[in-house]
Amino acid sequence: ATGAPATGAPATGAPATGDAAGNGSAPGPAVEVPADRTAVRASRPGVVVALPTPAGQVVAAGGEVVVLESMKMEHPVIAERPARVETVVVAVGDAVEEGELLAVLADADAADAPGRGEDVDPDRIRPDLAEVRDRHHGGLDAGRPAAVARRRSAGRRTARENVADLLDPDSLVEYGALTLAAQRARRSTAELVARTPADGIVTGTGTVGGRPVAVLAYDYTVLAGTQGVLNHRKTDRLLELAERDRLPVVVFAEGGGGRPGDTDTSAVTQLDVPTFRLFARLRDRVPTVAVVAGYCFAGNAALAGACELIVATEGSSLGMGGPAMIEGGGLGVVAPGDVGPMPVQWANGVVDLLVPDDRAAAAAARRYLRHVAGDPVAGGHADQRLLRHLVPENRLRAYDVRRVVDTLCDTGSVVELRGGFGAGLVTALARLDGRAVGVIANDPEHLGGAIDGDAADKAAAFLALCQARGLPVVSLCDTPGFMVGPDTERTATVRRFGAMFVAGARLTVPLVTVVLRKGYGLGAMAMAGGDLHAPVLTVAWPTGEFGGMGLEGAVRLGFRDELAAITDETARRARYDELVAGYYERGKALGVATVFEIDDVIDPADTRAVVSRALRGR
Repeated sequence: ATGAPATGAPATGAPATGDAAGNGSAPGPAVEVPADRTAVRASRPGVVVALPTPAGQVVAAGGEVVVLESMKMEHPVIAERPARVETVVVAVGDAVEEGELLAVLADADAADAPGRGEDVDPDRIRPDLAEVRDRHHGGLDAGRPAAVARRRSAGRRTARENVADLLDPDSLVEYGALTLAAQRARRSTAELVARTPADGIVTGTGTVGGRPVAVLAYDYTVLAGTQGVLNHRKTDRLLELAERDRLPVVVFAEGGGGRPGDTDTSAVTQLDVPTFRLFARLRDRVPTVAVVAGYCFAGNAALAGACELIVATEGSSLGMGGPAMIEGGGLGVVAPGDVGPMPVQWANGVVDLLVPDDRAAAAAARRYLRHVAGDPVAGGHADQRLLRHLVPENRLRAYDVRRVVDTLCDTGSVVELRGGFGAGLVTALARLDGRAVGVIANDPEHLGGAIDGDAADKAAAFLALCQARGLPVVSLCDTPGFMVGPDTERTATVRRFGAMFVAGARLTVPLVTVVLRKGYGLGAMAMAGGDLHAPVLTVAWPTGEFGGMGLEGAVRLGFRDELAAITDETARRARYDELVAGYYERGKALGVATVFEIDDVIDPADTRAVVSRALRGR
C-alpha cells in the first residue's frame, strides 16, 4: 500500500520533529521539517504518478497532495486539514518507500482553501453509469413502446407485468437482465440490445406473501419466447438456486420451445442442457406452478407439464409440438390454435385451473402459493345448520356436493382443481378455520358417485399433491364403489384403481373421512385411504349407509334364486324391497357405528367443528 485511501483516513503523517525525515528514521531526502510544519509521508511503497497541488498552492481538507501508484492502483495522499504546500520533495516518476517524505505543509486559513475535491453533485450521472442505466431501461417495458403496443393490441400483458402481479411490490431481484441472445455472428450488438433484451426470459427471486419464491417468465415479445443458449443458462442458474434454497418456482411458460437461430455456440443439438432435468427434480421438493397463456409449445410446454399445478387462460394452446414441428415431421399443416386448445386440455385433466386472462392467472398462482405455504388466513363461514338439509332424505335423490364443500369450508376459500376432468370426483383446495386443507368429494350427479378411471387418476394425483405439500385431507364420501363392467375394463381401471389405493396408503398427512351417504365396497375404502380405520377420524352423517357393495346389487346377487322363484311380479318386488330395507337397516350409519366400523355418527351441523378438532395439533 502506498498512501492513505481517499476516504479521509490519516495520511499526512505526523508533525515533523525537526530532522530530515520528521522522526529521524524514515528514508528520503534530507529536507528540514520545522516543528510547526506537517510532513507528508508515503504510507506504502510506490511510484509518484501525479502532484495535484504544486508548491505554493493551498490544498483543502481532503485534497490530494501526491498520488502514488502501487500494484497497478492509484492511491492519493491527502491533507487532513487546509494547508499550503511549502515544499514538494519528490517528482513524478520517483520511486518511494514506505515512510519516505513526500512534501511539507504549512497550516492555512480554511477560507483560502478551495472546495473539497469530493464535493460533487450526487445527482450527476457519469457516462459509465449512464450506459448501464440506458441498457437496463431499454429492456424494461417503458423502453420498448412498440413491442408493448403490439402486446396490448393482442389483449395481453407483458412478462414483466405478470411478474409484478405475482410478487410482492419491490421484491424482485432479477438475474441476467442485461443478457442478449447468442446471435452476435448474425446481428449487431445494437440490434440485439433492441430486439433481444434479457434473451427473452425474466428470471429472478422475490416474495409472495412475504415468503421467497423463484420466478421465470418467458417474454413472447422477444423471439416468440423461445429457449436460446443463454436463456437456458439463466434458467439453469435460477433452478439451481431454487433447489439449493428450497424456493417455490413459478414459470410463465408462454413460448415456442427451442430456438434454432442462436449462432454463438459450438453446440449441435443442445440435448445436453440440464434445464429439464433440473426442473423435473424440483417436483415434490418445492411447489412448482406453470402459468400458460397464449401459445405454449415444445420445450416451454415440457416445463409446464413437469409442474404440480398448471394454470391456463381461456383461448390458450398447450402442446408438446408446435405447428412448425408438426409440419416438419410430415404430419400436416395446422394452426397454432388447433394444437392443444383449452377445451381439449381442460377435459383431459392437463390443466388444473382455467381462468379468463393474464391477471387472473397471476392471481391464481399467487393464491396457490399462499395456500400451500400453510399460513392461516382468517375467514368466516356459512350457517352450518344448512348442512343438515343438503343431502336429501330420499336416499336415491342426487344432490350438488359442491354446495356441501362450499358450506363446510371457509367462505370463498374453495378452489376446485381439474374441474373439467374426472367428473365423478371433486378435488379442491380450501380452508377450515383458516387452516389450509385438501378436499376430495364424490359427486352423486355423475355415475351416482361411482369412481371411474379418470376419477381414480384425479384422486391419486391430488392425494400425492396434498402429501407433498403437507396439506391435511378431508374426504367427503358418497360412492357406490368403483365403476365396473366390460367397457370400464377397457380403460385400464385395474391399474388406475390400484394407484388410488397406493396414493392413500402413502399419506402421512392427516386424513379425516366424512361419509355423507353411500360408503360401499372398495371405492369407499379408497376414499378413506385404504380402510375405514386408516383416517385419524371416520364419521358419518345420519344419511350414511354402508355395505360391501351396493344394497340393491347385494340383494339381487344374494337372493337371486329366491326372487326368481316368486312368479308374481308384484310379490317379487315387495320381497325385493323388504330385503333392501333389511340390508339398509343393518348397514345404516347408526348400525355400523354400534360395531365400531366407524368412529361416530354426527350432526351434519357439527362437521366443521369435529373435523377441525380432529386436525388440531396434527
